[in-house]
Amino acid sequence: MANNNLQGKKIAILVADGFEQVELLEPRKALDEAGATTQVVSPADKKVKGWNMKEWGDEVTVDVPLKAANPEEFDALLLPGGVMNPDNLRMIPEAVKFVKHFTDEGKPVASICHGPWSLVEADAVRGKKVTSWPSLKTDLRNAGANWVDKECVRDGQIVTSRKPDDIPAFNREMIQLFSERAQDKPLRKTA
Repeated sequence: MANNNLQGKKIAILVADGFEQVELLEPRKALDEAGATTQVVSPADKKVKGWNMKEWGDEVTVDVPLKAANPEEFDALLLPGGVMNPDNLRMIPEAVKFVKHFTDEGKPVASICHGPWSLVEADAVRGKKVTSWPSLKTDLRNAGANWVDKECVRDGQIVTSRKPDDIPAFNREMIQLFSERAQDKPLRKTA
């Protein structure tokens, strides 16, 4: 679709060990196919290990170590889930600061499953309608969100989804949001 062209847009995918593999790989593939440049950002320096439903999965190359990542260089952010991944990220001040940059600047963020834990830490869900893996419902409500049990929810510049089964709807909404923002104005400051 012409309005889903993300050509020239740079998307950060923030993950730590234990990310749900399919929640990184499938959205990344959709973004790449829409023309975006995706980069894995991680507290790890070289590789980060995925979780494949019930056991350890594959390693993914880290494109930009978190300590060297400049959020201003990215147009949007993808936050995959998995229990361990966002639980680790929310305890790393640099990761929370990275997420907060996107939400404070009004840049689009797509988050699935347990990924919204990072949005809680960045104080980005207050007053927002969101969804997630059901076990995050209370955390999100306590952070001021209106949690709903739906396949995919968009509120402003944030798209959230519940689980791997929801990835097709999540990908559609994520690409739609990222492409709308791309049409509105340049996402990055240019030199």
